Amino acid sequence: MRIAVLGTGEVGRALAGRCAEVGHDVVVGTRDPARTRDRDGYAGWLDAHDTIRLVANAEAGAHAELLVNATNGAGSLAASGDAGVADHPGLVVLDVANVLDFSGGGPYPAIGAATDHSLAERLQAAFPTARVVKGLNTMNCQVMADPARVPGEHVTFVAGDDEDAKAAVRALLAAFGWPAHRVLDLGGLSAARATEMYLPLWLSLFTAAGTADVNIALCR
Repeated sequence: MRIAVLGTGEVGRALAGRCAEVGHDVVVGTRDPARTRDRDGYAGWLDAHDTIRLVANAEAGAHAELLVNATNGAGSLAASGDAGVADHPGLVVLDVANVLDFSGGGPYPAIGAATDHSLAERLQAAFPTARVVKGLNTMNCQVMADPARVPGEHVTFVAGDDEDAKAAVRALLAAFGWPAHRVLDLGGLSAARATEMYLPLWLSLFTAAGTADVNIALCR
């Protein structure tokens, strides 16, 4: 499958690398490929992942059968617009981002989600012909890409309004190593409000455990 990842930070690198590792045709989108290549060791990362191409956002959108939004949540709408999501009706968008505001200076960021809105829903409203699925945003990016980092029957979630899009995301997660019974379908995209609001608890768990290799399990 042709996959485009928007976002060149730690999350984007982890997911792009894993997508390529399990056999997908992967590009990473950015506003300025030359500038990105020159910063934060990105050229070295590309050398180590030589099947992945770094391209402008518009080219990334044109490449994608499935697009992963791994940008900073505050910039997700703009990046998706640059990628031409509106120009590719039916595109599956896996939104793994959270809107985090670190300007308050406290130990934890403010979360840009509430009981009446989420980033995923804003993306769906801005790009109504896309098929947005929320997933993987409740854990560290290394665990997203490799669930075996955390022992036990821990879970991840998907939420979205299109069943075929959710099936495409579930297939990708299966390739990452997430068994089907540990990918819990929360229903429609409005459920993304809950998973995005979970972030303060995850940050507290991360702090208490002293490691980012933590996740939650559902006991029934």
